[in-house]
Amino acid sequence: MAGKMRTAALAGLMGGLFTAGVALTQSAAAQSAVAQTQVAAVDHGGSDIEEVVVTASPLGPRRFDVLQGTSVLSGEALDKALSANIGEALDRLPGVSQTGFGQGASRPIIRGLGGDRIRILVGGIGTIDASTTSPDHAPAVELATAKRVEVVRGPATLLYGSNATGGVVNVLDGRIPVAKPDNGASGMVRLGYGSNADERMGATSLDAAVGTSPVVLHVDGYWRKTDDMHVDGFVRSAALRASDPLADEPRGKVENSDLEQKGVTGGASVVGDWGFLGASITRDETNYGIPGGDPDEEGTRIDLGQTRVDLMGEINMDTALFETARVRFGWADYEHKEMEGEEVGTRFLNKGWEGRLEMVQKRQGDLSGAVGVQATHRDFQAIGEESFLPKSDTLQLGLFTVQRLDLGPWALEAGGRVERQTVKADAVDFDRDFTMISLSTGVSYTLPGGWLAGVSLSRTERAPNAEELLSDGPHDATRTYERGDASLGKETALGGEVTLKKTGGPVDGSVNLFYTHYDDFVFERLTGAEEDGLPVAQFTATDARFWGFELEASTALWRQGDKAVTVDAGLDYVRATDTERDQPLPRMPPLSLRGGIGYEMTQLATRVEVVRTGRQDRNAPLETETKGATVLNASIDWHPFADRDVSLMLEGRNLTDEEVRLATSFLKDEVPQPGRDIRLLLKVGF
Repeated sequence: MAGKMRTAALAGLMGGLFTAGVALTQSAAAQSAVAQTQVAAVDHGGSDIEEVVVTASPLGPRRFDVLQGTSVLSGEALDKALSANIGEALDRLPGVSQTGFGQGASRPIIRGLGGDRIRILVGGIGTIDASTTSPDHAPAVELATAKRVEVVRGPATLLYGSNATGGVVNVLDGRIPVAKPDNGASGMVRLGYGSNADERMGATSLDAAVGTSPVVLHVDGYWRKTDDMHVDGFVRSAALRASDPLADEPRGKVENSDLEQKGVTGGASVVGDWGFLGASITRDETNYGIPGGDPDEEGTRIDLGQTRVDLMGEINMDTALFETARVRFGWADYEHKEMEGEEVGTRFLNKGWEGRLEMVQKRQGDLSGAVGVQATHRDFQAIGEESFLPKSDTLQLGLFTVQRLDLGPWALEAGGRVERQTVKADAVDFDRDFTMISLSTGVSYTLPGGWLAGVSLSRTERAPNAEELLSDGPHDATRTYERGDASLGKETALGGEVTLKKTGGPVDGSVNLFYTHYDDFVFERLTGAEEDGLPVAQFTATDARFWGFELEASTALWRQGDKAVTVDAGLDYVRATDTERDQPLPRMPPLSLRGGIGYEMTQLATRVEVVRTGRQDRNAPLETETKGATVLNASIDWHPFADRDVSLMLEGRNLTDEEVRLATSFLKDEVPQPGRDIRLLLKVGF
């Protein structure tokens, strides 16, 4: 009955969305001259290796020229990826996995690294939340109104600080206008539905010029609501059911996994030939459940809110040394409450700011470069009987430079960063300073026929954060008693990456091989002891080794006019070892293989994709094995009007209802990934 009701709801929504799309399209036609021009071709979401990746360097390199692994989601690729959390949205990208804490909270993991080693940015500035404190804390970021997401795999420490030793995810939200829209106004509307958890989503944004003045206004908003997600069969894994059987095993529905999200933004910019300068203010609110735990007890819910103010500008200069100055500043007041029924268990408060200034040098012959400064402040506290962290104050200040020398087919790159971090906690009389120095260099050679080969080396340092230093208490979300170590020192990584890329011709693709050795790598190790009835997880330092690879390739099997049959494939793997104990590190993703075939024409694209995740039987002590899974996905993208920016997407995720458990998740035995999900998305641009 429930399935029939969801099917009926889906059918009704499809009709409603299509009617709304026609109405919105007619409205858009009156506002945009672009809508009167015949569309010659449609971008069906391919990731162009020639496109610029602003996150990788202030020098604006193409993906082809970046020596690290990069990925970009924009256009239809971003529409397909939209999910209730950013971890799930990025999970299909090469080298990226997720923490998998239900629909409400999942952070991305890059090459086996997560938490405080992966920086999630909004327009180049951190999210200023509590998401690095625990995997059950959702990042304060939403993709429903985003224009683009860029991912840099591997160290991005030089530009974004010591907390980016594993990589960067940068969400470009467009909330501060950078240019005047054509014909005075532009915007979009997204409406979506997902059958698995009865997900309803709506988002809209608008940029509008104020008459003939240089002022451009921006407004956007979004709303998403889901019920509990569904799976095929038992919720708990076979291993957990065998070791800890319940009289009434939950199956079919994952209790306390629902969520509701909403947010609104207002912004304005002054735009001219000299550049732009603008600001925005955003309010985001999310309420979601943490699945798992004792099914006889009321589950924990998280109610979070953030008010955020951003400033961004870019000024064109005409000096002997510099051509562009870029400034970015963000301030946020963040709070979330962990609710146990009607009672507030713990409150997490974070007031912080981050600012950066980049000065792009005027090109001198074959030399280009940039210098910059970045500062971050975090005033963080957890309040409540179950708080496992004292109030702490963290300040970071960094100076950096990147330089590039182009010598014909050869390109040489180098950069450095000096950073100072101070962590204070008056309640436990803690005050420590750390100075980090990070360096990188690389060389590439462009070969005939669209080939590029390159190698890069980096030495990065990261200071332990307040959670790793000062934690001491039960943490119900991860089902552990967490203990920090106030004596932890700097973590030093020496790594290298080899890349080979191909663009143009019958095949596009890339291969990235990486290797990193860590001195004093900090991680949570299960000790085997118990406290307060929970297993003790001790933050400890060890020497470690990470290595792995990522392969991507795509080609057109057949092409005639505007029609083509394309195939693509990807393979990624990471292997991480505690070299002091000769043991695997915990929660590492297994080998992953992706393959897809699609048919494209101007107004229609179809695609079928198979994702195979291998079994993870290389486990840390006290960690259980994770079985592999094969997931089938399919999609149809339709642009019903050749002269309108309207798209309708029908997508099926996990069509075979496969049981999927993530080796990277603390909750893998208690909560699987969603089962079959039929999704519909309407997008109208104007």
